[in-house]
Amino acid sequence: MASTSQASLLLQKQLKDLCKHPVDGFSAGLVDESNIFEWSVTIIGPPDTLYDGGFFNAVMTFPPDYPNSPPTVRFTSEIWHPNVYPDGKVCISILHPPGDDPNGYELATERWSPVHTVESIVLSIISMLSSPNDESPANVEAACINRII
Repeated sequence: MASTSQASLLLQKQLKDLCKHPVDGFSAGLVDESNIFEWSVTIIGPPDTLYDGGFFNAVMTFPPDYPNSPPTVRFTSEIWHPNVYPDGKVCISILHPPGDDPNGYELATERWSPVHTVESIVLSIISMLSSPNDESPANVEAACINRII
């Protein structure tokens, strides 16, 4: 089990790596320089999607035992999407706790794993924007409209 100091060191390394080698489609930084466990992320809407060219802000909050447990991601910008709860919280498999799904919808291999990084999480969110999963929606209304479109 990772200690808070190990989680802090890992997050510092991931932030440093993202600053040195930015990834197309998003930027990340700290909400408050004194708290490595809360990141501000801006995601650029993927081309050829309903979100094309939009800028969407989110906050990633990491638990003290990261990377053993996943962060939570919540959009602070308004966004209408089948896999985003009305309060902005993102609902994708890799952000669900590791292990077997108690509801039987996801395989353990689809859920959180300590190999994920901030980069892989945000790239998964960008993929979610491009290809919504309306089979198990967080926002039922958005899923119904998505099926019509």
